[in-house]
Amino acid sequence: MLELAADGHRSLLAGLLERIGETSGRLRLTMSDGSILPAESIPACDHREAFTAVFAALKRQLGGISLAAVGHRVVHGGTAFSRAARVDDAVLAAIRQLIPLARLHNPVNLLGIEICRAAYPQLPQVAVFDTAFHQSLPPHAYRYAIPAPWYQDLGIRRYGFHGTAHQYLTERAQAHCGRPLNLITLHLGNGASACAIRQGLCVDTSMGFTPLEGLVMGTRSGDLDPAAALFAAGRIGIERTETALLYDSGMQGLCGSNDLRDILDRAAAGDAAAQLALETYCYRVRKYLGAYFAVLGSLDAVVFSGGVGENAVEVRRRICEGLDGLGIRLDPEFNAAPAETDVAELQAAASPVRVLRIRANEELAIARQTAWLVAGG
Repeated sequence: MLELAADGHRSLLAGLLERIGETSGRLRLTMSDGSILPAESIPACDHREAFTAVFAALKRQLGGISLAAVGHRVVHGGTAFSRAARVDDAVLAAIRQLIPLARLHNPVNLLGIEICRAAYPQLPQVAVFDTAFHQSLPPHAYRYAIPAPWYQDLGIRRYGFHGTAHQYLTERAQAHCGRPLNLITLHLGNGASACAIRQGLCVDTSMGFTPLEGLVMGTRSGDLDPAAALFAAGRIGIERTETALLYDSGMQGLCGSNDLRDILDRAAAGDAAAQLALETYCYRVRKYLGAYFAVLGSLDAVVFSGGVGENAVEVRRRICEGLDGLGIRLDPEFNAAPAETDVAELQAAASPVRVLRIRANEELAIARQTAWLVAGG
C-alpha cells in the first residue's frame, strides 16, 4: 500500500500472503519503517479467503487511514488496452474475453478485481496491463510471418509482457538522465525480458504471443524452433509439451535448477551443467542487446533490473563482456558495489553508453498509474 504525494511516495504497508490453498498459509507484513512483523498463520483455502485476510490486516495495521483507489496488475490486455483503465463492467468483460490468451493469469486477476469491488463498492478500481506499454510496437515488430487469418481471426501476434516494469524503468532512467533516451531495458529474474525503447516508446520486446518467447528464463525455454515443440507434442502429447516448456525448461532444463544463486555457486565449483546454463542465459541476453542496438541505431543506456539484473554481479559482467564495439563498457568496481540507491551507474569512465542498475518497483508504477487515472489523467 502506497501513499503518493507531489514530492514523492511512501510505502505504508507491504505484504505477501503465501501458500494460498494450503493449511500452512502465512501472511508477512512490512511496515513503513521497514520493520517486518511476525508472520501470521492464515489458512486461506482460496483467493477469496486470502483477500478477506488481507483486508482485515489493512484495517488492523492502518487504523483510520482511508483508501483512495485500488490498482490491479492484469497480465493480458490484448490490443484493447494501451494504458491503464478504470474498471467497469465493460472492462471486466474485455479482460474475460482475453482469458484464452492468458489462461493462467487473467482468471485470477479478474477474481481479485471482483473481490475488491465487492469489499469496497465505492472505491475506484484500476486495471494496469502488462501488455499495454508494448502497444507502441510497429506492425513489422509485432506481426509474425504466418497466414493472415491466424492474425486476423485468432489474434496471434506479439503482445509482449512485463510492460509495467519496462515502463517504470524507462521513466526512471529518463528522470535520472534528465532527457528522453534510446534504451535497452533488461528485466532479469526467474522470468526475463528485454525491450528496445526509442525516446520513451517501446519499439520491440523479447516476449511475444506468450511470455514463453525470448530470453532463457528460470523454467521457460525462451526462443525455440516451433518445429521442435510440434515434434515433442507428437511424441509426448500437447499438455506434457506445454508443461515442459513452461516449467521444466530454461535453466531448470539445462542444469536442474532455476535458482541463479545456486547455479552461480555450482558453476564456480566447476559444475559443467551449471556453467552451460549460466553461459546460455547470458549469451541469449547479449544476442538481444546486439539486435536491439541495430533496431535503435544508437544507444544511450542499458538498464539492468529484476532480481537477477539487480543482484547478480557475475551475470552483468558476462553480459557486458566483449561489447566495447557497441560502446558498452562496465566498470568492475562499480559493478561489484552493493546497491545503496535505487539507481546506480555502472559504466566505465570512457563508456559512451551508460549502464544503469535500477531497482524494480512495479508496485509504485501501478500506484502512479492508478492515481493518474483516478485524478482524471
